[in-house]
Amino acid sequence: MDKFTNMETFVHVVEFGSISGAAEHMEIAKSAVSRRLKELETYLNVQLFHRTTRSMQPTDTGKAYYAFCLRILEDLREAEHATAQAHCVLKGPLKVAMPSTFGVMHMSAAINDFLVEHPHIEFELDFNDRQVDLIQEGYDLAIRIADLPDSTLLARRFAPVKHVICASPSYLEKHGTPTCLDQLSEHQCLTYSLSKDSHHWRVKTADGVQKKVKINTILKASSGEYLLSAAVSGLGIAHLPTFVVSDAIKRGELVPILDGCGFNELNAYAVYPQTRHLSRRVRIFIDFLVQRFEGTPYWDELDLSEPR
Repeated sequence: MDKFTNMETFVHVVEFGSISGAAEHMEIAKSAVSRRLKELETYLNVQLFHRTTRSMQPTDTGKAYYAFCLRILEDLREAEHATAQAHCVLKGPLKVAMPSTFGVMHMSAAINDFLVEHPHIEFELDFNDRQVDLIQEGYDLAIRIADLPDSTLLARRFAPVKHVICASPSYLEKHGTPTCLDQLSEHQCLTYSLSKDSHHWRVKTADGVQKKVKINTILKASSGEYLLSAAVSGLGIAHLPTFVVSDAIKRGELVPILDGCGFNELNAYAVYPQTRHLSRRVRIFIDFLVQRFEGTPYWDELDLSEPR
């Protein structure tokens, strides 16, 4: 019996939830997967799965064994890489998911610089605003901008994310500048379409009170880059992260309005499954992101007191 092959097969069955899913991923016959699982259970003298016609769920013993297998297999891969690499060169695949706008505008340059330092890393990047299933889809980590709730994921914060309400000078000249939040319902607003409520903004007033403000949404889009372009073109008022709009504000293409109002602070996180042993290349990449974004100006609150 090839213990490591059987352990790897077992891990894939857990992660894909079925023999057929594991077989398709490994590009082998379902019968080969079934045989390896039977060999493993016979060798261990335990039942690793609760089997149904639709899925296979690990038993409590199977869950514990899964965690051990992840660590062992990752340690094996790290040992192979370290042994094969002169001077401990960082090498291997990194599959990373990230939000499209943040990914294109800021992560792409960071990843390019990381590849200059570590040219043997093989990145597979998914620029997408959907929330991927890291385990089921085989990601090493994901970048998420959120106020993370309790979850089965581990996360490391590497930057705060601020928001600002803004519009172009041409829009404000034509439609006037709102002086209070309630006036937003009388203006044209540009909204992120993947938000839970595209007809309200949840705003924190200057005295710290949370307020649900009704807005007049005339345009929704799932792309922060497009919303930036629409706001600069004078189509309406937007609230966007400062990492999206800071350059446009510095150039005078957008003007912050409703000074003193803000939004709940979010953060940029690198997240990964807590059941997965964190590989050396993932650790080093996360450390790189923390150092890269520390103190970057566009993460800070914009100085709204200066005339623009």
